Amino acid sequence: LFSQVSMMFAQCTQKCVSSVLLITLLCCILSPPAQASKSSEDIRCKCICPPYRNISGHIYNKNVSQKDCNCLHVVEPMPVPGNDVEAYCLLCECKYEERSTTTIKVIIIIYLSVVGALLLYMAFLVLVDPLIRKPDAYTQPLHNEEENEDARSLAAAPTPSGARANTVLERVEGAQQRWKRQVQEQRKTVFDRHKMLS
Repeated sequence: LFSQVSMMFAQCTQKCVSSVLLITLLCCILSPPAQASKSSEDIRCKCICPPYRNISGHIYNKNVSQKDCNCLHVVEPMPVPGNDVEAYCLLCECKYEERSTTTIKVIIIIYLSVVGALLLYMAFLVLVDPLIRKPDAYTQPLHNEEENEDARSLAAAPTPSGARANTVLERVEGAQQRWKRQVQEQRKTVFDRHKMLS
């Protein structure tokens, strides 16, 4: 039953991810050509004008075409009188900028779909996988032996108020002894399996 649930969950996750990727690919393919799809938010002209006489510096942005990207079309209202416009505009540096909001949207959709798939997989591992996985027959006796050793060492350890350092040392020594026993047990089981296989 659990294996069927996990198989269905995995298939559902794969279908969701593949459908999201298919939708994003269709958006990329079916989007109109670059020149036709340029909206007013995708293009702009940015003019950086430094301080001039008693006028402080300022940055001007305007949605205009590339041929109109100059100080005369972007700087509005003009902060200087008519006879100083030419000198002021020579100081301003204008740059034409364009971006593709469609590409940005597609990248965000792909990113969110990957994060969503990873979250679904994490939920699967946390919720369903422990129910499916059975305890290993080789590691369970060692785990039980560790718990018994811990209980024995806690019961046998003296608890006077001034002997806290001794109990810590005893715990460390007990942990070392348990570790040595585990290594010996693992060697023994590996050699036994090796003999059985050969």
